[in-house]
Amino acid sequence: MGKCGDKSVSMNIKGGCRAGVRFRPWRKYAVIYRSVLMENLQYAANVAMGFFTYFVFIFIFIKLWGYMYRMPGELIAGYTKEQMIWYVMMTEMMLFGSNAASVAGEVARDIRGGNIAYLMNKPYHYTLYILSKYSGEWSIRLPMYALLAVVIGTVMVGPLPCFRLTAVPAMAVCVVMGLTIHAVFKLCISLFSFWIEDARPFQWLYDKLILVVGVMFPVEIFPRTLQPLLKMTPIYTVCYGPAKLIVDFSPEKCLEILAAQILYLTAGGVLMTLIYRRGVKKLYVNGG
Repeated sequence: MGKCGDKSVSMNIKGGCRAGVRFRPWRKYAVIYRSVLMENLQYAANVAMGFFTYFVFIFIFIKLWGYMYRMPGELIAGYTKEQMIWYVMMTEMMLFGSNAASVAGEVARDIRGGNIAYLMNKPYHYTLYILSKYSGEWSIRLPMYALLAVVIGTVMVGPLPCFRLTAVPAMAVCVVMGLTIHAVFKLCISLFSFWIEDARPFQWLYDKLILVVGVMFPVEIFPRTLQPLLKMTPIYTVCYGPAKLIVDFSPEKCLEILAAQILYLTAGGVLMTLIYRRGVKKLYVNGG
């Protein structure tokens, strides 16, 4: 994840302690976040290498939905053509801008390679350490992809109808919450590497569920009987909810999505902690 090594982050924390700075719990992770953020700033050009892939994805969906919407002003599942395309652009922006696969990859490598035995004895909680590094990375990637999405959307589709600029702070909070929930659940899946050799098949299933149901198509496009079930899954809080607010904001919907995100983040955090504790216990029992 990024170019920032574990040792450099650890040295920053230890160096601060030697200088007489007494770290509060949250300050440890702020140091990790800042270290990764500064490191990724130096390699921002690498992020731009993925712009072409993002453009190809969006170009295909623009042509696809342009073909689906035959009549001007036509609605599909309550979305206009512009709203549907902007929805896809926003969900793809979150996936490309977050690069949450790096969370899964790093955790799996640490466990399989034995580096977890070194990292879990550091003066920070391993899972929060990973999430802090992840946040430092998407803090660079996401704004770059957001700017690209706005440029592509404005030029090729046109401005988003009825977009509420005053609601941007609420939208941003929901996007950040969605990215964090996504990372927490991918981290939970990777932590199963304590018991199984390779958790990648489960990561693949989770990613494809998110991609097909929440990214490519909004929940409303599926049968009504399935919609309540889909809204009970992480899809509702990870990508559908934030994108829905961007293309069709309403205060009531915002509160509903935020409440669901808080619930899912709490449940995911508890699950992540329990899996990690059991995994560490298993590691100690087996002698590392």
